[in-house]
Amino acid sequence: MNEQILIIEDNDLNRELVTDLLEARGFIVHQAREAEEGLRLAREHMPDLILMDLSLPGMDGLAATRALREDICIRHLTVVALTAHAMKGDEQTALHAGCDAYLTKSIDTRTFVGKMETFIGLSKTQKV
Repeated sequence: MNEQILIIEDNDLNRELVTDLLEARGFIVHQAREAEEGLRLAREHMPDLILMDLSLPGMDGLAATRALREDICIRHLTVVALTAHAMKGDEQTALHAGCDAYLTKSIDTRTFVGKMETFIGLSKTQKV
């Protein structure tokens, strides 16, 4: 498995947990603590999937997703919001900003990697 996942998450514990789960399954994981760094890494690595926290310092995840969708080089990348925002309307806000899917924290470590594999599989079939 050579699929690459970019995690844009400012919380060290959340970022490391997700990284550990994904690397244990053979994914190549890139990490960013803030949106600007994440956008740079997205352009550099062209990951199969981006996990985007919505509450980031500086540029938030919604603005970062909008910026990604405006960039012709990376607009095709699959973005999954991974967030603690779980109020009514938050999912619609994330999807409207350009996220392809929406997951809330805390993550279920038993099913998380399987969901990521599904998102990557869906993104590959849509790119064909």
